Amino acid sequence: MSGIKLSIRVWDAPVRLFHWLLVALVVALYVSQFLDLMWLHYRLGEATLSLLIFRLLWGFFGSETARFATFLASPRAALAHLAGFRRGIGAGGVGHNPAGGWMVVFLLLLLFAQALSGLFARADPHSAGPLNHFLSKPASDLVSAFHAWNFDVLLAAIIVHLLAIIAYAMIRRENLLRPMISGKKRLPAATRAPRLGSSLLALALYLLSALLVAAIVTVWR
Repeated sequence: MSGIKLSIRVWDAPVRLFHWLLVALVVALYVSQFLDLMWLHYRLGEATLSLLIFRLLWGFFGSETARFATFLASPRAALAHLAGFRRGIGAGGVGHNPAGGWMVVFLLLLLFAQALSGLFARADPHSAGPLNHFLSKPASDLVSAFHAWNFDVLLAAIIVHLLAIIAYAMIRRENLLRPMISGKKRLPAATRAPRLGSSLLALALYLLSALLVAAIVTVWR
């Protein structure tokens, strides 16, 4: 009986939509900057910031597996998980594993830093973020340099994240992508299904986040 596994929903629709929309936005942000479509780049950056604010709120008021208090383990637990990686210790958790939880927070911090600095950064003499006019030229140059440097750090973190997904698939035979698509994960039958938040609440929190960003860039532009 202990070996029986069931398909249990662990990721709600808001978390999955956030994840894949964020992936699409990061790619679009890179392409728009590469093609020098800065007007589009700034709008995409504002959309990204609204998503990030939503995820921050959902991390406190959303589904059990989405809450920071649930998936953020101690650093010692994260290191122990990594130490037992090849032996499969700690496999089959309901949500993020201890190391994955910290990676999520690290990526969110980098993305927040990128989106917020983008509001103040200047790409060239004719193109700047909506709040760049609040800064002196030295401050603008400093923020713009940070924006460029932080993107390189973010890109490196994304590559590590992708390599981790590949490593889990090849070494531990754990598919981390499928649950983020379907929302379901095969877990022991005795596993308690996590409590999932209301989609209506998620929509309300996202609308609040989008209105906040729109107000900031409209009123202070």
